[in-house]
Amino acid sequence: MPTLLMCFDAPMQSWGTRSRFASRDTATEPTKSGVIGILAAALGIPQDADEEIRTLAGLRMGVRIDREGILESDFHTVQNVPNTEGKNHRTAVTQRFYLANALFLVALESDDTPLLHQLLNALHRPHWPLHFGRKAFPPARPLPTHGLPDEDQPVTAHPLEHALRTHPWLENHPHSTNRQHKRDTNTSPTWLRTVVDADPFALDVELRHDFPLSFNPQQRSYASRAVQISHVALTPEMINSHTA
Repeated sequence: MPTLLMCFDAPMQSWGTRSRFASRDTATEPTKSGVIGILAAALGIPQDADEEIRTLAGLRMGVRIDREGILESDFHTVQNVPNTEGKNHRTAVTQRFYLANALFLVALESDDTPLLHQLLNALHRPHWPLHFGRKAFPPARPLPTHGLPDEDQPVTAHPLEHALRTHPWLENHPHSTNRQHKRDTNTSPTWLRTVVDADPFALDVELRHDFPLSFNPQQRSYASRAVQISHVALTPEMINSHTA
């Protein structure tokens, strides 16, 4: 089954899941609602187009964490905040969390190959600006990333799990790539964490409440999805393919 491959790289990213009132959280990897929101923006799909949003959400998603981010927070001042009666407006300080220096390989699998190519074209020429959770967090690189070693296209013919196991490492910091090259081959391998959509009746799955049903600002709604947390080995081939 074909898979669309994307690189999510930026100095700062925010993937909220349980943001409430004065505290805005972030997940440690891109959420499904966040990824679908980016695709919808690229295609020019309005927030109230629920059917089109749910079609995109039906794509099977997997994420490989090529560089774990550092959890940071900042503070925002919000003015004219009313009380519960809608009166006595005041100024409030909110705490907002984000990931610094994170890097992800995001894969979307579907048997609808034309849809994947439509998404690819939209990512090359997005209808609206793309950002990672906040408008101040734009991508540092183009989202579509080259395919597997035997291919050179962002849409690969290989299934999602194969792509996560074999796609070249996305790391581009020289000190990190050099350190991996110098590792003794007899030491234990480095492992990259993966989060993949899974059958909800399978063993060892977790639920994430980030499956978008509607982005309508008046009635945003989400459902739960099952994911499986695993790891893939960072092999010399993945490193060499990246640096070749």
